[in-house]
Amino acid sequence: MQPKWEQLAGRLQAQIEDGTYPPGTSLPPMDELVEAGEGARATVHQAYRALETAGYVVMIRKRGTVVRDRTQIAVPLSRYGQVLGPGGSHGPWETAAREQGLDGSMIATGAETAEAPAEVATALGLVPGSLAVRRSRSALLGDDVVQVQHAWYPPDIAEAAGLTTPGKIVGGVYGALAAAGFMPDEFDEVVTARLPSKGEAAQLSIGTVIPVLLVERVTRDGNGRVLELLQIIGSADRLKLVYDNLSLRGTAS
Repeated sequence: MQPKWEQLAGRLQAQIEDGTYPPGTSLPPMDELVEAGEGARATVHQAYRALETAGYVVMIRKRGTVVRDRTQIAVPLSRYGQVLGPGGSHGPWETAAREQGLDGSMIATGAETAEAPAEVATALGLVPGSLAVRRSRSALLGDDVVQVQHAWYPPDIAEAAGLTTPGKIVGGVYGALAAAGFMPDEFDEVVTARLPSKGEAAQLSIGTVIPVLLVERVTRDGNGRVLELLQIIGSADRLKLVYDNLSLRGTAS
């Protein structure tokens, strides 16, 4: 027979899934469920912790146990090519969100020039110990952080494209690179997955059993020069990476 906390967690999970408790609403206060006969406070607390670990809710100070929005966004590869023209106001993330009726935004969280770690210098084609520009940003759906991004650039490219200041790049970085004469032409991308650290789970408001996607992308121009190394940590249950319109010419059968 299931423990009482597990039975309660199962009932609440079913109510979350059927919309009784939609995203953004709070589950009943623990004391209210105790008074309703759902068990001792420890039982209710364990049920809520189980829901948090599984990614159904997040516990927010002064708001209680809030149902987490698990709406998924598809980010097609083709969105990157669509933002290379001048004059755009939305980057790939915001463009993909808008086309799916979602409230997506990209928030810049910092920019600095620092000595590049060895693996970053190698990826950028720089001499070990060289300086590089790192930009950090968060991709949001509504108020939820869905991705944390760290992007590295050779200093001369960053300076020319206006990437050295911490503010938001209107139209996206690819558009800024193209406008500065550094046309992104091709990239390599590696995607892996693992369970999050406690810090990552807190930052992304996910439980510790929800995997994160790790994306590492190296973008080059038509001459093969590396323009950007982008490292992304994202919530796997909120992201769908779509590799659309890829050519099969020149591939082995």
